[in-house]
Formats: sequence, structure tokens, C-alpha cells
Amino acid sequence: LAFNLQKSQGPPSFITFPVNQTGISGGVASFVCQARGEPKPRITWFKTGKKVSSQRFEDMLPVNLSSSDGRLKQLRSGALQIENSEESDQGKYECVATNSLGVRYSGPANLYVRVRRVPPRFSVLPSNQEVMAGSSVSLTCVAVGSPMPYIKWTMGPVDLSKEDGMPLGRNVLELTNIQESANYTCVAMSSLGMIEATVQVTVKDIYGELDVCQRKLRQKLKRFEYIYEGTVRHRDQTLLNKVYTELYITEGLSETVNNEHEVRQIEAASRRSMTKDKQIKCEDIFNSLCGSRRFIRTVLTTGIAGIGKTISVQKFNLEWAEGRVNQDIQLLINLPFRELNLMKERRCTLTELLHNFLTEAKESGISDFSKYKLVLIFDGLDECRLPLDFNNNEPRSCVSEQVPVDVLLTNLFKGNLLPSAHIWITTRPAAARRIPVNCVDRVTEIRGFNDPQKEEYFRKKISDQNMASRVISHVQSTRSLHIMCHIPVFSWISATVLQKILEEKSHESRGEMPNTLTKMYTHFLVHNSLIKCQKYSLRGEVCETQSQVKMNEENILKLGKLAFEQLLKGNIIFYENEISEYEINVSDTALYSGVFTEISKNDFGIHLKRSYCFVHLSIQEYFAAVYVFHTFICSNLNLLEPEGSLTVREASTEVTGLLQSAVDKALQSENGQLDLFLRFLLGLSQESDQLKSILATMRSTLPSNEEVIEYIKEKISQTLSPERCINLFHCLSELNDQSLVEEIQKCLSSGSLSEITLSPSLWSALVFVLLTSKDELNEFDLRKYSRSEEGLQRLLPVIKESKIAL
Repeated sequence: LAFNLQKSQGPPSFITFPVNQTGISGGVASFVCQARGEPKPRITWFKTGKKVSSQRFEDMLPVNLSSSDGRLKQLRSGALQIENSEESDQGKYECVATNSLGVRYSGPANLYVRVRRVPPRFSVLPSNQEVMAGSSVSLTCVAVGSPMPYIKWTMGPVDLSKEDGMPLGRNVLELTNIQESANYTCVAMSSLGMIEATVQVTVKDIYGELDVCQRKLRQKLKRFEYIYEGTVRHRDQTLLNKVYTELYITEGLSETVNNEHEVRQIEAASRRSMTKDKQIKCEDIFNSLCGSRRFIRTVLTTGIAGIGKTISVQKFNLEWAEGRVNQDIQLLINLPFRELNLMKERRCTLTELLHNFLTEAKESGISDFSKYKLVLIFDGLDECRLPLDFNNNEPRSCVSEQVPVDVLLTNLFKGNLLPSAHIWITTRPAAARRIPVNCVDRVTEIRGFNDPQKEEYFRKKISDQNMASRVISHVQSTRSLHIMCHIPVFSWISATVLQKILEEKSHESRGEMPNTLTKMYTHFLVHNSLIKCQKYSLRGEVCETQSQVKMNEENILKLGKLAFEQLLKGNIIFYENEISEYEINVSDTALYSGVFTEISKNDFGIHLKRSYCFVHLSIQEYFAAVYVFHTFICSNLNLLEPEGSLTVREASTEVTGLLQSAVDKALQSENGQLDLFLRFLLGLSQESDQLKSILATMRSTLPSNEEVIEYIKEKISQTLSPERCINLFHCLSELNDQSLVEEIQKCLSSGSLSEITLSPSLWSALVFVLLTSKDELNEFDLRKYSRSEEGLQRLLPVIKESKIAL
């Protein structure tokens, strides 16, 4: 028995009707409507005769009226829900149920919305802005109210917001590439009123301050167009661009401290090929290489005394001042260590320190240096007398805090202060270790003149090209002189001396040309002394009177005493108070501008305290030797004996004791600081007669070379470092003894060196000959010299200097 049950069909009928509703503005209002029928009726809504449309049936079906912004939703049950109700939602709502058998209307239900009216007010006010020209800024304005206000921006009478696109409640104004100051007004408006708030955007006039400062600074730095080669006379000025010093990039700081005398470092450098190192121009020291974007903050430039570090700094300053390079740098601030020494006991802020050395910035009103791209140049770290206590100085990052200058410097170098500034430090090699490796981004080395530049210098310095050729020939024939000409200052000394000798008819003989360092420096001292009155006397008189000669000698010996005592202390810069201790009249020192010069005349700061130095460290070492030798000869006093044991010797005592004690003292020096002094002292024992022309009290001495030569050879035979041995061989050259060198050269010429048992002295002689050769050590074959373990150990210094060792 089958039953066919079917639901009875019928038109819609309402189960639940919508009823009147009263809501609050911003609240939720709901109308319920339920109907039955078969087929199931569809519910739609009408408002005051207009259909309330709905496009989708979901759990929460949105009803998109043009004015509702999605606030009206028809639920699956058929109910109409009005969220965030507004005054415009008021009216009559009618539910309509429809199926295929009919339509039923529920009858209207009223919705009343109580509106809380609040006029506009600002909840976030825009703030005044101070910006740099060309920069960007965002101005935010937020207002609330009921109804929610529209927000727009104006600048004077100009509307910056589109009338048909004004946002409600919040408006952000984006300003880019701002060039001028202006006032901007935020306007909030609704049917209940309008309010305004004005914000000021000020373009700070830093470029005016900067322009004034730069103009003054560039003018000051242009004085570096000329330099003085050991003299203050204007006719001896040399154009800076004719000084040939070059920077070569290095990979980083050496893992060990170089304790060799700087002359020894010159000899080592003379054998190295400059072409294998990456050359970097002076103006590019802060630029990254090979496309790298690494920020080069701190550059440490090393170079021996007189090699051209300060001249390179002057070149950097001059080319910036002339607008040729590095024009992205806005300010250069030079802070020479010799002037920072004068502030050792002071406390100041970073701004005060920088104003001290760049008075133009203070005069222009610049105080916040962090806004500028600047380079701080610290020349002469080896002259620094501040402790630079990186380990114990406390970190500081506040530019307005007064602290000791040493604390400011260590925090500058660490990057705690002005981290975006570039820093350039120059120093002699031995002092480079005072700056921690982690505070340095790049290390450069100034190598001085290469061989072509030496010749070019002499040809530019000496206008007579025939004479220039003779000078070049003589320098090249004497290895020790040719090596020293690596230093620009020594090239100047050599040109001065050799040109003067060649100009005098009585010295045309080639044999009378100086062929040792001592002879060269003695000629230089005599030359400067004999022409001093011609240089500086207002009447053009020559130093002929006995009183003038005596005064000349006294000045030389005072400078000599200063040179010797400060050399032992490691000082190469002297201040007025130190000079006065030696009863040196500052005006008299000007008479010796070729050997002793004032270095504060190019002060970057505001200090009035003057400082002085010998024009090169080697001249200080030579004057020290002259003083020690003169004191022994004329007073029978050996200044090289241990302190407290100075004794006056008999007049007949030979100079041997002095020279032997000098050898001992030089060998005891850890960094070889007395090596060149020793060479000069030994050379002076052979040249005392020449000094009598300027030192009237100097007595002639008979050289007693044999004992000193044997004493030096005995030291060479002992276990000494290669550096000490090499200097002792130079000492033997000053004593005109080449016996060990000639003996080893004879062995080399025989071709059977590897079969000969060499004494320790001859091993040292072999190392000396190989290391002082003018040829580069491209490939060193140890088998030609020795096949023993001893030979390997003895020739290790040569192996280290060679590119390839077999």
C-alpha cells in the first residue's frame, strides 16, 4: 500500500509582523518579519514605498542602499538590521512576503532615531615643523563630532583637498621638496559648524649660515697653495702641486708594532715595488672601492717623519677650498695634535672644542655639527701628549656635556660622538698603535718619492739641467743618499747642498761631493750658518765679526742641547716654555729657518702659544750628535754615560770611549730611536775639521777608528736583530770601513758561497748586502747561499723581504 503525501500549497501568511522601533544615533535597530507558505515565501523590505534591495543571501546578508554604506543587513531569518543608525534612516519600513501563489504586505512600522548632535572638535592637532630645505614632512589632522566632520587642508586662500574627496575625521597632508616656509590650515566642518587650526612649517636658514662659514673657511685654506721648504722667505715658496707624495692603500694595521728606526723602514720600502699596491688618491681616502657601499668613517694614514703627511693634509684642504674635489663635504675641521696638546688640562663640550678650531662656524652661528657632512682632520698623532685612554675613559654621547678633551677625543674616535662624521688621522708608524684597530676603517701609507719622482724633483728644483744631471748622478751613485731621497725633505737638503757645492769653483771635483749622510748634513749646517746674515740682516751684512761667529756657535749648541735631550724623551715638537728652558731666543731661531722652524704659523685654532720643531727628525738627530760630540771634545764630558755617573775625562782621552758608549746606548734602544744619531756621531768623529768653520771652539781630533771599528764588528758577531746589525754596517760606512762587505762580496763573486763556512759577522754582512741592494728581491734562491738550517735562520730577513723564496 503506497501513500503519496504532499504538503498543501498556499499563499504567504505572516507569523510575525514588524513593529515600531526607537533607536539612538549610532546604535542598532532591528525589524523582525516571519512568513509561511508553500512554496516558501521570499522576504523583501520597502521603505516609504521604495524597495530595500539585497543582493546576496549569507549568514549576514548585506543590503546595499546607496546611502547606507553597507550598514543595512537582511538576516537569513528575513529580519532587517540597521547598524550605526543615522538620522537619515528614520521612516516607515514594510515587510513583503512573496511566493508563486501570492503577495502579502505586513503593514508599515516606524523607525525613530534620536540624534545626539556634537559640533566638530580636534582630537589630534598638527604641530609646528622645522625642516631643512628640500626635505619632506607629513601633517596629520584628526577631528571628531556628530555628525562626523569633513577635514580639508588649505594654504592661504588655496584649497589643498579636493571638494568632492574630503575625508571624514582624519586628513594627512604630505609635503615634499619643501623650499620655503609657509602656514598650513586644517579645517574641520559639519552641519553644526567649522573649526580651524594653523600649523607653521619653517625652512631653517642653515644654508645661509653654512654659506658664510664656507666662504670664510675656503678663503683661509687657500693659503696652502704655497709651502715653505725649510724657510720662511717668500721667495723660497714652492707650489703645493709640485710636491709629489702619494698614498697607497694597505689592507689594515700590522699585527706587530714596527720597532725599526724610520730610516731602516725607508730602506725596506725602497726595495718594495709600489706597483703591486693599490694606489689611492688623496681626495679619495673616504670613498669605498670596487663598488662597495661601506661607510669609511675613520682613515689612519701612516708615514715616516718628513714623508709628506702634513703636506697631504694641506693638499686635501686646498683642493676642497678651491672647489675641485669632495664638494659633498660641507665643512673641514683641522685639529692638529700639537694644538690639542695645549688643551690637555681643559674641560669643554664637543661644540666648544670644534668652535675652538673652526672659529668661522662660531661666527656664523653654527652649533649643531651633526646636521652637516664634515671631515675632522687630526694631523700628527705621533706628536700627541694626551693619554688617549680608550680603556678607562667613560663613554659619552652628549655634545653639550663638559668633559676633559681626552674624553672627547676617544669618544669621537669610537663613534660615540658625531658618528656620521669622517675622521682622518695621520701619524708616524710607531704611534699608530695608539688608535685601537676597531676604531679604524681604512689604513693608508704615504710612501714618498719613487725613483722617477726623485729625478723629477731635482730637475724642477735645479733650473740648470746640466747641474741637475750631475746632482742626480751623484745621488744615484751613493746608495745611502739615494735611499734617503725617498723623503721629500732630504731631497730638498741634497739639492740645496749639492747645488751649492757645484756652484763653487773650488769644489768642482767629484771626490769632494759628500758621500755619507754625515757629510751631507754637515755641509747643510755650514751652508745655512754662513749665509744666515745674508738672509735676514736688514743691511745685508755677512757674519764676519767675532761676536757674530760666537753668537752663531751659541745658537747651534743651544739647539743641539734641545735636540739631544728631547730626542731621549721622544719629543719632536717643542713649545715656547720648553724652548725658554734652553735660553733660546725665539727671534734667533728664525735665523735658522732651514733647520728649525715655527710650525704654529698655520694654526687652525685660536691658540696664541707657538710651537717649533726641526724641519726633519734627522736634522734633530744630527744636531743632537753635534752637541754631544762638541761637549766631549771641548768639555771632556761624556753625555752618554748612565745618569749620575757623568765624569770629566782627561784632555788626552781619545774619542773612542764616547763612540763605544754611543754604540751601547743605541743598541739598548728598543725602537732604534738612536740609530741615526749614532751614525751621525761616528761620522762627525771623521769630520771635526769641517765643523770648525762654524764652531770656533771645536778642536781638531785624530780619528782613532781601529778600536771603534773592532768594537762594532764584535757587536755584529753577537746575536743581534737584523735591524741593529744593518745600522752597524752603516756605522762602519761612516768610519770608511767596508772590510766585511768587501769580504762577503768576494765570496759572492767566487760562486762557491754555499760551500764556505761563514762567521756570524759574514752572515750579517751577507744579509746587509742583499737587503741594501738596489735590486728588488723578486725571487730569492736560498740554495745559492746555503743549504743548512743555520743558513735558513740567518737569511730569514731576506726571505721575508722577497716575493718568492726557493
